[in-house]
Amino acid sequence: MNSQLLDKPPHQPTKEKLVTLYGITWEKFKAIEAQLEDNRDVRLSYLSGVLEIMSPIGEEHEDIKSTLGLLLEAYMREKSIRFYKRGGFTLEAPGYASGTPDESYTIGSKKDVPDIVIEIIVTSGTINRRELFKPMKVPEIWFWKSNQLKVFHLKEGDYEEVSRSTFFPDLDLALLLRYVGHPDQYDAVQEFEAVIRGEGVERND
Repeated sequence: MNSQLLDKPPHQPTKEKLVTLYGITWEKFKAIEAQLEDNRDVRLSYLSGVLEIMSPIGEEHEDIKSTLGLLLEAYMREKSIRFYKRGGFTLEAPGYASGTPDESYTIGSKKDVPDIVIEIIVTSGTINRRELFKPMKVPEIWFWKSNQLKVFHLKEGDYEEVSRSTFFPDLDLALLLRYVGHPDQYDAVQEFEAVIRGEGVERND
């Protein structure tokens, strides 16, 4: 048997690495972006001369993003709220800002700018993510960070934290967060749907 296989270390979760560059022009940013366009493990964020390069996207990040998205979509279906999943596509204000949210949705109808973008923060950077999406006038930004879920709504040109989403005023964000932390993604969605229907018991852990 190959000794290298015996010596192989146990699997460990992928850790994100973040590199921040300053004084980067928009033209330089676009050149770097073009060079990395085929590398799906790299995510770029640009705001007023500051460029952040994230690579790779970690497993914890992807697990939380997937679970939160599934739960939110389950809620919208149960409540018969029409939505369109836009995914993580790049939003730009040419010459100033460019960012790719982890997930995004439009509510009610398809729109060029998402109504909601979701950001999973495992490794914090320098760029203020609220400022990143402000030029595109994204109405609402959801942040998951350190087992907390915060929602910010755009009002009179600035984002302010709100206790309830303006799109889902009846959605208990604390309840949603508890199911994001469920150890099993499938069970989380099933139990969350049951609670929404009034058929289940809320998690208290």
